[in-house]
Amino acid sequence: MDTERSRRRIRTARREQKAVPAMWKQVGQQGRLSERIVVHLEQLLAEEQFKPGDRLPPEREMAQMLGVSRPSLREAVRILQTRGRLTVKHGQGVYITAPGSQRELAAALGEVQMSISEQFAMREVLEVPAATWAASRISRKQLRELRTILDDLHAAFEESPRDFERIAELDARFHLTIADAAGNPFLHQTSHLLSSMILSGMETTLLIPGRREKSREQHERILAALAAGDEKAAGRAARTHIRSALGAALDRIRDGAGGS
Repeated sequence: MDTERSRRRIRTARREQKAVPAMWKQVGQQGRLSERIVVHLEQLLAEEQFKPGDRLPPEREMAQMLGVSRPSLREAVRILQTRGRLTVKHGQGVYITAPGSQRELAAALGEVQMSISEQFAMREVLEVPAATWAASRISRKQLRELRTILDDLHAAFEESPRDFERIAELDARFHLTIADAAGNPFLHQTSHLLSSMILSGMETTLLIPGRREKSREQHERILAALAAGDEKAAGRAARTHIRSALGAALDRIRDGAGGS
């Protein structure tokens, strides 16, 4: 019976070992254990295996994957917390902290009250170069993701009642995926922060009568240019889309409908 239990434990351990993601590996043997854990976690952060706001695996699971004791892991987490790399939320878990520059940018943007014109001007500053750069760097996987997002966005308009939050989220995800494909970390951070701020204070222009059809055509032109690797066409399509959305938003304000 003991032999059978031992065999089951071995089989279980092997299955768990196979399930460990490749980025997690047991730490080296030189130096203090907690310091080795810190080095490994810092390496994962440098390689952008995690994004700001991501939650690390539970303590027990992470300790097993690293092959370390839980007290040593806690000490390493405390060290990274003091360095501003991790945030410990009691009862919730350990999260990746946004870099200092990103936190400062988020705070600065939060204090700025931008007009509709200024918001779209910022979008143009960010999204036109993003589309231009993405055209030469975007992967097939990202192109498929953009295709799926647009299909989901179109399908969302056929639902009754329409889910405004889902429509806005899908619209934003399309543009943020392009920003990610551009391969510029600062552009990625700024685009995500600006998008969150704008979405929290405005309605999507896609709900303006007639805007959906124009937006769909413009989105398709952006995607086609990206798929063709045409940088100039991607930039032009992005600029046309943003200025068209601005015009629709301003028309709505002038008509007294409110919002954008």
